[in-house]
Amino acid sequence: MGLATAIRTAPGAVPASESAVPDAPRGAKARSAAGARALRPAIALQIAGALLWLPQAGLLALAVAGLVRGEGLADMVLPAGGFALLGVVRALLEAAGSRLAFRAARGELTRLRAAAAEALALGSPLDTRRPASGLVASALAEQAEAVVPYLSRFVPARRRATLVPLAILACVLPFSWVAALILAVAAPLIPLFMALIGWRAKAASEAQHVELGGMNAFLLDRLRGLSTIRSFGAVEATATRLRADAESLRQRTMAVLRIAFLSSAVLELFSALGVAMVAVYVGFHLLGTIGFGSWGRDFGLGEGLFILLVAPAFFEPLRELSAAWHDRAAGQAALEAIEALAGDGARIVGTDAAVPARGGHAPAVRLDHVRFRHAGQPALLFDDLSLDIAPGEHVALFAPSGAGKSSVLALIAGLVAHEGGRVSVDGAAMDAGSAARLRAPMAYIGQQPHIFAGTLRSNVSLGRAGVDAGAAGRALVAARLGKVAGVRGPAPIGEGGRGLSGGEALRLALARLAATPQARLVLADEPTAHLDSGTAREVGDALIELAQGRTLIVATHDPALAARMDRVIRLDHAAQQQDVQEQDA
Repeated sequence: MGLATAIRTAPGAVPASESAVPDAPRGAKARSAAGARALRPAIALQIAGALLWLPQAGLLALAVAGLVRGEGLADMVLPAGGFALLGVVRALLEAAGSRLAFRAARGELTRLRAAAAEALALGSPLDTRRPASGLVASALAEQAEAVVPYLSRFVPARRRATLVPLAILACVLPFSWVAALILAVAAPLIPLFMALIGWRAKAASEAQHVELGGMNAFLLDRLRGLSTIRSFGAVEATATRLRADAESLRQRTMAVLRIAFLSSAVLELFSALGVAMVAVYVGFHLLGTIGFGSWGRDFGLGEGLFILLVAPAFFEPLRELSAAWHDRAAGQAALEAIEALAGDGARIVGTDAAVPARGGHAPAVRLDHVRFRHAGQPALLFDDLSLDIAPGEHVALFAPSGAGKSSVLALIAGLVAHEGGRVSVDGAAMDAGSAARLRAPMAYIGQQPHIFAGTLRSNVSLGRAGVDAGAAGRALVAARLGKVAGVRGPAPIGEGGRGLSGGEALRLALARLAATPQARLVLADEPTAHLDSGTAREVGDALIELAQGRTLIVATHDPALAARMDRVIRLDHAAQQQDVQEQDA
């Protein structure tokens, strides 16, 4: 399989250089701003629908005032018809706005998920800091759903709470500056207290998401190792830990709900007080007890009823905002979780997007005085490592486990960063600018190649252009899987290679190499590990046959495979990783 394809399907990322990140990931505010732009048509429709209550309230007030003055029912036909018509238009606008908002939010969530998944897939498989699979699954599948109500409910509610009350205030002010003042004083208290509560709600929601992701990661890890847990009699201890995590999650979830109910209570208190004060003022003014606040003239029943009708509507957007306040906390926490995944996945050397893989001659590989240590480790793994591999040469990196053979392959592929020295492929230095071009003609075969759920041929083609069913079939034959493919036919393989033996999984990886003729540099990491001698011999035969005319670098501690290479390079880990000895096979 081409190294570019291998990196795109890898679960995580490791930085070869922090400065190598092409574009820094956007923050949660930038993401939410992009979502808000997509929601503009929906928000405009919802605001227009909310503002239609103003002419409706005016028609209703005029009709009631007319009845009090003794007008007949015939005079009520026009106001009643206008009121009904505006009501229908209002309902249609609000329904259309809600539908558009949901579609836009769902589309934005799809885009965010795709961006995070792409960033993770473009990352190096050797990143020790990559998030656990359970955490990734929880963030992208479950927690990410909180983005939809955040964008479809909270963002429109926030915009309505900004514009609709101002419009209502502008309509009330010409009739009574006192009523407008009461509304204007009561309104800011609600966002103030909601903001104070919201800070705590956001922290509680973030803690809940962390707890949920941690529990999912723990559960997935234990499910993968269930047979080992049973073998060692650790089922009860695992269940106890899971129960403790579930109880902690329950407590954090209840904390979030308590804060949500508190914010609703604060809103209802101040909105009820505001409406009550307006009603008291209007009532006493109509009774003649209060004679100020109406710009030097008395307003009648129609004006007073209009003020009373729009006063609750003044607080309605704030009430909707309060109802969606919990969506804000959960949505922003989910956005930050997705951003963290995208940030983890973006730290690689260069990007292989749209870089054509080229054929040509087998490249030379050279490492000059390379210094390297694993991320987060204080000790150097290599202090002065030098290698020189000729074009088309087959070389074995021979050393016991833990000596750094896989790290040498990662350095050559540009998947990890070297602190000093130079790594070059075909004379070009491996750095942020050249990594994509240099990786294009590489192929990587790992110890445990990932097998996707699907047929043998689909696992060879991997959706690559130019690898059709015929090419995949020929590649299977070249990797000595022709009989297996004939027996299985279109029968699917389980995720992770269920249904295949270890040797068959390795040969399937070799079939991917056979379907990638443009790969001129082959990196194989312990291809015969955990195989019996007969299967290891077959895998070695297929590997050497497919590597003819290509540069082959094999990391192994199998002396039989190493002896079949043109040259053996021994990495002496005991000599502080500085002594590199070469021995002809």
